[in-house]
Amino acid sequence: MRLPSRALAVLAALLTATTLLAPSASAAPHGMPEPPPAEVVRAELAGLVTADEHSMAGYDRGKFPHWARHGNNCDTRELVLARDGENVIQDAACKAVSGTWTSLYDNTVLTGASQADIDHMVPLAAGWRSGAWAWDSAKRKAFANDLTNPQLIAVSAKSNRSKGDQTPATWKPPAKDSWCVYSRAWTHIKSVYALTVTEPERAALVEMLDTCTTPTTAQR
Repeated sequence: MRLPSRALAVLAALLTATTLLAPSASAAPHGMPEPPPAEVVRAELAGLVTADEHSMAGYDRGKFPHWARHGNNCDTRELVLARDGENVIQDAACKAVSGTWTSLYDNTVLTGASQADIDHMVPLAAGWRSGAWAWDSAKRKAFANDLTNPQLIAVSAKSNRSKGDQTPATWKPPAKDSWCVYSRAWTHIKSVYALTVTEPERAALVEMLDTCTTPTTAQR
């Protein structure tokens, strides 16, 4: 049976309203991509080149284009908010208008998207100092918008700004129960992008990896 054009228009409007009121499908699976288990990450860490950090000369955040657009008015930030939150509802512009987020770094529960920052697990400046200074713009854009690997995570603004561009050598999440997943994610990103580590950074990563109780435990 063919519906009249007016009926089709009403049906389309109802479907659109339902979509706007329902939690975004991009919220599943919940949370950032799972980093490899500890024994895999330890092997990755052993394979990383140890080197002093490169100069910050020439660095600019604009050399890491973000946030990338993904269609339907969405950008990388909004996709991470939808993915990492619980019961996230987005409006027609893909903005998160409600939901809750639990910050991995400090176990803070966030009740509004404005309370959340999207953190680069390996900060852009830290990436620059460990090899990204030599990349082209396309690779830097991929690094800054990586949704495939555990590089982006929604956390409390307070914890993200406390971290800044520091490596584990000088900053670790205040919630020690997050050290296992944090060190696994950090090391894996360094491995994926063939970035270097300093000796103090390596020692800090080993310390945090030692908190992993089993190879597959992701202490979130």
